Parts: sequence; C-alpha cells; structure tokens
Amino acid sequence: MQVWAIANQKGGVGKTTTTLCLSRGLAELGHRVLVVDMDPHGSITCAFRVPSDPPPAGTHELFNGQSVAEIAHATPLANIHLIAAQPAMATLERRSATQPGLGLALERALQAAKDDYDYVLLDCPPTLSLLLVNALAACDRLIVPSQTDPLAIHGLQGMMHTAAMVERSRGRPMLRQVLPTLFDRRTKSGQHVLEQMQTLYGDAICSTPIPLDTRLRDADMLASKEHLYGRGLMAYEHALQWLLDTAPAAREAA
Repeated sequence: MQVWAIANQKGGVGKTTTTLCLSRGLAELGHRVLVVDMDPHGSITCAFRVPSDPPPAGTHELFNGQSVAEIAHATPLANIHLIAAQPAMATLERRSATQPGLGLALERALQAAKDDYDYVLLDCPPTLSLLLVNALAACDRLIVPSQTDPLAIHGLQGMMHTAAMVERSRGRPMLRQVLPTLFDRRTKSGQHVLEQMQTLYGDAICSTPIPLDTRLRDADMLASKEHLYGRGLMAYEHALQWLLDTAPAAREAA
C-alpha cells in the first residue's frame, strides 16, 4: 500500500482537484483507492455529496481509535472509497496538548488497513496543523500542487521545509514532488515561475504542468461517474504516469 499526501500550506492551489484526478486515474487502472479527507472544510466530502446532517463517521473517528474498515464508504466511482471529513476535526488541535500520541494516529490506522487498499490519498488542509503533521508522518510520498504564480513560490518553499522537518523526525525517507498547477502558458509570469520551480527543485518538478481549464473547477463532476475529457484531464494523466514511474517501493508494516 502506498500513501500519498497531497498538501500545500497555501490555499487555492488545486489540492482537492489533484486528489480527485489522481484518485480517478489510479482507480481506472484497477487499483483499490482510499481517499481520506483531512480538511475540516471537507471539500472532497462535499464533492462526493456525503450528507452533512447528521455528520457522518469519518476522519475524526480515526483519532478516536475506530478502524478504517468501520468508517470507509464506497463512492459512485468504482474502486474508490472515502473517509469523510467533519467539522469536529477542528477540535483535534486542542486535544493534542493533553493526549500524547495523536501525531501518529493516522499512520497507525492506515497500517492496520494496509492489505485492503493499493493507494491511500490524503487531501490535506492548507495550514500547518496536527492534521497536516499526521499526513506527513504517515505518507510515503508528498505531492505538492503549486500554483504557477509569483506568490506561490513562498508557500511551496514553506511546505518543502515543513516536510523536511517531519522527515527528520520520523526517521524514514519521504519522496517529495511538485505538481505545477493553474499554469497559463500565455503569460510571462507563469512561464517565469515555472522556470523558477524547475531551477529550485529540478527533477522533483513534474514536466507537464496542469493548465488552466474550467472543466477542473467542478469538483462535483470530478467526483461523478461522468466521462470527462479536456486538456486539464490529459495533463493529470501525464502527471499520474510520471508519479507512477517514480514511485517509491511499497513500505512494509512496522
């Protein structure tokens, strides 16, 4: 089982879109995929039209000791299961001060389910928080969607710095890769930022940036069974192949 964290400490860079597109691509290849919504705002949970009243069992319960099997649910997309987000996840930060071990709760829960899925994709919140630290502690690979905008470089560098700190703390390697998003090849600014990313991170940058594409703005459609097409989806197909070609070896259970 491979665990991929899709994260950036900056919002609006395409984390949820990336999670949905990569999940769809992996599922279409026949892989068993688990999507974990780590963001209390629950964008992916909403995209899959999970009822919010009453809140479903979901990610919050992983931190209360429930198993993945108890709270993962099928979605309209074949081979994709979802663990939903809930507003109660926002309370975990306070609990961490008095409850040791919460920083590894997600890793323990996923390791117990390692035979049930081929890939786990974690859609992370855009803040440095207990939830993000859990995702980084548990993942084999960090995928950082980064908008090709001058202001995005700072957020990208911050995310890579955080990942490096967590990697040192956990004591095992974390493959870190960057997926340029919202790329407008017509602008000099977009081209310049892409070149900056390539200079800073070299082979860790996907060679196929994700272009601006209005079809990618509809998360509900991306979470539906509808057949999708367009240059944005094609770019994600290339990105997924790049990720699979550079995949780290599967991690054995501790």
